[in-house]
Amino acid sequence: MTPSPEGLPGRVFRRSLDPDLPVAVEAHGSTIIDATGREYIDAAGGAIVVNVGHGRTSVAEVLAEQAGRLSYAHGSAFTTEPLEAYAREIGVHLPVDGPAIYPVSGGSEAIETALKLARAYHLARGEADRWIVVSRWGSYHGNTLGALDLSGRRPLRRPYEGWLGRFRHVSAAYPYRAGDPDSHALGDADELAAELERTFDAAEPGTIAAFVAEPIVGATLGAVAPPDDYWTKIAEVCQRHGVLLIADEVMTGFGRTGRWFGLDHWGVRADLLVAAKGATSGYWPFGFVAASIDVHDAVMGAGGFTHGFTYSHAPAGAAVAREVLRILESEDLVKASATKGARFRDLLEARLGTHPNVGEIRGRGLLIGLEMVADRSTRAAFPRMARLTEAIVRGARSRGILVYSSTGNADGVTAT
Repeated sequence: MTPSPEGLPGRVFRRSLDPDLPVAVEAHGSTIIDATGREYIDAAGGAIVVNVGHGRTSVAEVLAEQAGRLSYAHGSAFTTEPLEAYAREIGVHLPVDGPAIYPVSGGSEAIETALKLARAYHLARGEADRWIVVSRWGSYHGNTLGALDLSGRRPLRRPYEGWLGRFRHVSAAYPYRAGDPDSHALGDADELAAELERTFDAAEPGTIAAFVAEPIVGATLGAVAPPDDYWTKIAEVCQRHGVLLIADEVMTGFGRTGRWFGLDHWGVRADLLVAAKGATSGYWPFGFVAASIDVHDAVMGAGGFTHGFTYSHAPAGAAVAREVLRILESEDLVKASATKGARFRDLLEARLGTHPNVGEIRGRGLLIGLEMVADRSTRAAFPRMARLTEAIVRGARSRGILVYSSTGNADGVTAT
């Protein structure tokens, strides 16, 4: 007899429809162990999160020491030593001029913070009409409503379209799918820059506030890097129009692509940079926005930033981030990502480079993606109803390997 809802014990609202998810109980290095003792190679670091490996006792020790000494102090009343120290130490690696960090609890919060900072900056400069934000199709920036509206991931947007529509989108920088029907993709840097310029020009003068993009697209397109001269041309268009350039480095930050940050591949500096995930390697919910000195000083000089979260400026999170940063530096893991990524790419090319269902192998460092196609010669995608992606993920897990997946890359519907 099924118990009444009132008689059910507390339950977890799971993120998966799989009724038999394994129970993770332990992890070390690149391995996760479930309650039955089975081991899995965490080939994606979870959701592209774990940059320094599982089971780092030094991180746990730092967290315990900081939490035992001072676990919480509200950011409007106090600053803390670990937070101030972390800001100084990470600042030398950020592709932002004179960066000041606003720490939060994760990537979606960081995106929301960056959007409000962009608005606050223009208000501080007396440009109150600048409110429009532009991003790209085929992008992902988070699941809060502002971040979701910014995102160009149509399957994620679809259930909530009635709440969306404030932001505008331009084509994805996606050379493999450039020109495909319904792909919303271009592959030439000049075309992409010209499209962005037309979008700015089509708006009322002085109304565009910011352009937001991932240096290398992560979850939604599977490690797609833009044409080599894309970022320099995009930065020039933004600068000429007085538009802030916001780099979403949630996935590409902290060495994942073989450089400290994705923009470093092209020598471009952001006005605002969003980071999370690898900042604390999954040991603590943490992210931040790094603002340039111009943005920070304008906003603070005009009376401060009207914004905040209960768990922003957390001393425990900053302590964990400092230890993860120490590990990245002392073990030269950014260089290791570049070296091992090149090796991994070579192995994939040798094994799968001519496979009839592998359309492209791409990415930088250890952010590597494979685009699966039904027909290599035409780039035709598998029909979504085939559930190919789920089958690959399930098959890999059955062999003890955890991979990260995406669908709808080609046109927002079909599987790739």
